[in-house]
Amino acid sequence: MKKSTIVSIFAMLMFTVTIAFAVQNQGAKDITLDGGKKGEINFPHHIHQNAIGDCNTCHYLFPKNPEAIKTFKQEQKLKRMQVMNKVCLKCHKTKRDAGEKTGPTKCSQCHIK
Repeated sequence: MKKSTIVSIFAMLMFTVTIAFAVQNQGAKDITLDGGKKGEINFPHHIHQNAIGDCNTCHYLFPKNPEAIKTFKQEQKLKRMQVMNKVCLKCHKTKRDAGEKTGPTKCSQCHIK
């Protein structure tokens, strides 16, 4: 194998690993979300990124912005409990029912007053 081919393959591998690592670790490690009247939610962002792998699973509803949920709720672009029901609980219950490790499925397990 030619030296230039080996160098090219190595460069491509390094590029792929760098991109994968960068994508995996976008955003804050932990985020505090506006949980409405039931209280704030301490959201382990990186744990979800690593478990899910596809940012659009959650972010199809709102942009990648720390205040997005709060802003969208104020602008009435998100319905009450829309994120919780269509994203959080849906995923957690699906995983639970499949016998997989998952997050909380009860209000008090996420919301902190």
